[in-house]
Amino acid sequence: MSSIVVAGDTSGSVTLQAPAVAGSTVLTLPSVSGNITTDVGVQTLTNKTLTSPTLTTPTIDSAQVPTVSGTAPLYMCRAWVNFNGTGTVAIRASGNVSSITDNGVGDYTVNFTTAMPDANYSMATNAILEGNTGAFASPFSAATYLAGSMKFTVRNQLASPTDLPGVFVQIFR
Repeated sequence: MSSIVVAGDTSGSVTLQAPAVAGSTVLTLPSVSGNITTDVGVQTLTNKTLTSPTLTTPTIDSAQVPTVSGTAPLYMCRAWVNFNGTGTVAIRASGNVSSITDNGVGDYTVNFTTAMPDANYSMATNAILEGNTGAFASPFSAATYLAGSMKFTVRNQLASPTDLPGVFVQIFR
């Protein structure tokens, strides 16, 4: 299996490493100038095209991106959290979530470690009642979609706000 490894530093240099494989163009870097070092020496990179047959599970800032086919763009999860919403709220696991604020019964705010570029993101949620009898989480109000946080409420099957042991939130932008 071949792969491309991308590494960079604060100097602005980027290193691409891959096994030598003949193939077609898969990545074009428009309007980029500078020098690139390859196994055949230093070359100037000005609106050049890099060639490789496939990007196989590239890593971007420690997140692995699966290889996909087709031309539809990827829109990855920008934040997620799995937390216990009963008693003292406790995060079990998360990504780009700094904390959960308990605003009252079934009323929570997810606070992002790194803010979204704006409030035009999508939130997907679900929750589990004791005994898996069903519940749902819904946006509290459109006004609570903020770049740095998202406020929402969890309701039981009777649509009453409720604290639940399993609350799961995903943010896409």
